[in-house]
Amino acid sequence: MSVIAKNYRRPLSELLAANPSIVNPGMIYPGQQIVIPGLPEPASIPYIIIVSKGKRSLTLLYNGAIQKVYPIAVGKMLTQTPIGEFVIVNREPNPGGPYGVMWLSLSKAGYGIHGTNNPSSIGQSVSKGCIRMYNQDVLELSRIVPNGTRVRIQP
Repeated sequence: MSVIAKNYRRPLSELLAANPSIVNPGMIYPGQQIVIPGLPEPASIPYIIIVSKGKRSLTLLYNGAIQKVYPIAVGKMLTQTPIGEFVIVNREPNPGGPYGVMWLSLSKAGYGIHGTNNPSSIGQSVSKGCIRMYNQDVLELSRIVPNGTRVRIQP
């Protein structure tokens, strides 16, 4: 449960209060439903983001239909972008440094979808595992998708 608290940036006490059926936080099982306070149920959000590391693209789906495809940069060989199912847990406008104009945190601590101060890196495998977008693209995406949106990262 402490890993979940870290990944979703929520205090463990808050997670336990929202999930009174969990009596032993050290004993949760795969597939167990856990309420994350402050986030909507991902299935209630009509948007899904599909990231293709190989194609270096981020596809935004609305009710299963492609709405837009964006070019991205992904992690380099030693710091690869993780594969799996995540959700956007929070966002930070103007995070500074190499993160461009917007940071969308994923439910894996240390990873996110963000802008860049180096637009020539888009299309490359150069990041420390994050998904980089052109600044105007990440701003557009952040205006469309709410926190809780599912993000599926594929090879």
